[in-house]
Formats: sequence, structure tokens, C-alpha cells
Amino acid sequence: MLKMAVASLALVSSLALAGPKVEFETTLGSFTVELNESKAPLTVANFLKYVKDGSYVGSQFHRVIPGFMAQGGGFDKSMQPLPTYSPIKNEASNGLKNDTATIAMARTNNPHSATRQFFINYKDNGFLDYDQRPPGYAVFGKVTQGFDVIQTMARKPTTTKGRYRDVPVEPIIITKATLIK
Repeated sequence: MLKMAVASLALVSSLALAGPKVEFETTLGSFTVELNESKAPLTVANFLKYVKDGSYVGSQFHRVIPGFMAQGGGFDKSMQPLPTYSPIKNEASNGLKNDTATIAMARTNNPHSATRQFFINYKDNGFLDYDQRPPGYAVFGKVTQGFDVIQTMARKPTTTKGRYRDVPVEPIIITKATLIK
């Protein structure tokens, strides 16, 4: 009886700490990410703006490097950049690590330049963490369902388009992004 009560309490606690979830449907299948609002509040709020305004729909995973990461959210299927909101403060010092299946913000060399592009780590990429390479890349969640879809992306052939390398030959398009209530 005590074990059941402890298990129930643990389940309630984990549900209470669960962050928002977003389901992405792509041309290869669906995956879900759970966001960590408590550790990355600015990043999660920024990411959710793009989800809620619908602007991730029609964007593609434009950079896929097997054994490293899949990056998306910033370009349409013709590799045209999509409009962005203002850049956000880098929250890479939040203690979250660029581990397998985590989602993090892409940015330029300017640590506070992240807008809409994100990437999903194929493996533990500790060299991207704040404690290994300040200022680091801000992790703000994790793929909780459908990581096999992300892994399938890595098996697709890539090419170079203009100045962009590792672009999937057949565009991998986000067809729907839904905040799960």
C-alpha cells in the first residue's frame, strides 16, 4: 500500500513539473517535444510564439548532420529565410545539457542572436554546453516521442544549396505544430 502511495505521489509530482508540449508533424512523421519553462523561460516563451503564430508550418529542417544534429525552423522549402521576432538572451547557463534528443536554440557567433531556428541533438554534444564552451547553446526541452522520426532525417541524402551545406535533397517540411494542452 505504501509503495502505491509513493508511486502515485511521484506520478503527480512529475506531472506537476511537466512543461508545455509541442507536437510537430513533418513530411517524415510526427514527434513531440516537452519544454522546460523553469530552466529556460525566455527561450520557451520565444519558441512558443512561433508555434502559436503558426510560422513553423511550412518551414523545413534545412541542416541535417548524422551523428550531430538536425536543425530547422528558419527557412521555407525554397531555402528562403522566414521572418523573425527580436533575438533573445542566451540561457545556455541554465544547467541543461546538449544530450541526445534535446532541443536547443541555433544562433550565430553572437551569443544573444537566437530567434526561431532550433536543433535536435542526435547524440550527447557536450562541447555545445555552457560549461564546456561558454557561452554555449541553450537547451530548452527534449523530444519525448517520435525521436525515430528525427533519426530517419539523418538517413536522408543531403546536398549543398548556395552557401548552405547538409541540406536534405528532399525537403523535410514541418506541416503542423500544435501546442498540446
